[in-house]
Amino acid sequence: MSKASILHVDDDQAVTEVVADALEQAGMKVDSCMSSTVALRKLSSRAAQYDLIIVDNDLPGQRGLELIKRIHNTARWRATPIMMFSGEDCEGEAWRAGVDDFLRKPEDINQLTSRVERLLRAARDKTAKDEA
Repeated sequence: MSKASILHVDDDQAVTEVVADALEQAGMKVDSCMSSTVALRKLSSRAAQYDLIIVDNDLPGQRGLELIKRIHNTARWRATPIMMFSGEDCEGEAWRAGVDDFLRKPEDINQLTSRVERLLRAARDKTAKDEA
């Protein structure tokens, strides 16, 4: 099985480094970007291959909640699990926008890897079931 590929969108460089380090230590490939604009550009690339997307809400320009809605409205990415990892009090809005999981910064950082692995496992199980 190939390495899971994660797109992480957060404008805080320290957070992107901590998230990348944690997930890469768990054997995942992490592609980080710092704005919704760059994330949408990456997602529109024909070569883009992401198994999961992690989004902060506090982003320059378009907020994370809006980015999530745009991702869900794109057929190619509709089934891709999305996690919001945010310090803002927006959990209810995130669930309504369609996230598959929500973690609060910084207190939930220790749960990040296990929750990402759980989402990836669930997505693979669903794909295998759909193909059977």
